[in-house]
Amino acid sequence: MLVHFLTDEPTKIPAIRAILGPEHDIAAQVLGTVSTSAISHGVLMIDADLRKPAPVEQLKIVLGDLRDVSDKLFVVQKHLHHMVAQAFALGATSVVSRPKEIVTKLAEIEVAQKAAQAAAQAGSANASPEMTHSAAVFGSMFTAIRDGRPFKLADAEAATSEIINGIERNGLSPWLNDVRRYHEGTFQHCLLVTGIAVGFAMAIKFSAADIKRLGLAATLHDIGKARIPLQILDKPGRLDPDEEKVMRTHPVIGYDILKAQQEFSEEILDGVRHHHEYLDGTGYPDGLSAPQISDLVRLLTISDIYAALIEARPYRAPMTGPAAYKILEGMQGKLEGSLVKAFRKVALAA
Repeated sequence: MLVHFLTDEPTKIPAIRAILGPEHDIAAQVLGTVSTSAISHGVLMIDADLRKPAPVEQLKIVLGDLRDVSDKLFVVQKHLHHMVAQAFALGATSVVSRPKEIVTKLAEIEVAQKAAQAAAQAGSANASPEMTHSAAVFGSMFTAIRDGRPFKLADAEAATSEIINGIERNGLSPWLNDVRRYHEGTFQHCLLVTGIAVGFAMAIKFSAADIKRLGLAATLHDIGKARIPLQILDKPGRLDPDEEKVMRTHPVIGYDILKAQQEFSEEILDGVRHHHEYLDGTGYPDGLSAPQISDLVRLLTISDIYAALIEARPYRAPMTGPAAYKILEGMQGKLEGSLVKAFRKVALAA
């Protein structure tokens, strides 16, 4: 497979050739001298210091000419979460750090590309670009918050609309498969929750306005995690009790961030603050009970829990849709029973 390798340091080129050769053909270019016309197919791999303004600006120009390249693999040390967020803001479809991860991800991409080619030959549609752009918006929002800057409501609304359009056109299952193929961690979860919430709203015949409202709440529901310490947010194993206590502050953090911007509706603020509340009063952060929990929050909570169950975690494999749905069924008293029943066809089709 052809790999186009772009870097800000020529000394990185021999190392990547040693890692990937001879299985892959490497076409290397140094930022500042990149010819985008030479990049027509294959995988785009980028290894640059995204903490520096110069390479970031150079990449914006290059990637602006390469919007149709489907696989954009960024080499970033994952403990540098600001760089990970910047990579996704630039349009990354995957982020890797160690040589083994690079080799594994390229193998996955090669298999997926062959499957896509076979599907295209059989008359199936290729995956749409909505997911990549939406992930870039998530990256931009997280980066802005970590830098203490506001982000635009219009950007979040545009990303939500793209997700809605993609699911209307291709269905929920292809969307979820694309997200799980290309993204991981916090960004994967946000994308999954939004897609699932939108699919749920469509399944129960919500109006277009209500689908957009629930979708926007899902897009923003975990925005507070941008302020969670990275050693907790990126921990590869289960959180200990003290770490869990810190993690549980993210709904209030997100609520405070959005409220301070004074452009988000009370419904969106409610969804961001209360998506971990349960009908029996055992949720957080406010210990609300059934009469105090809105319909939007009830829908969002089901979507959030289901997404967490079907996504891969470092300490466990993803659950199947039916297995995850059984967990929801077992949460009687905590979740709205009628909504869980309505969610069944979404869960089993995802």
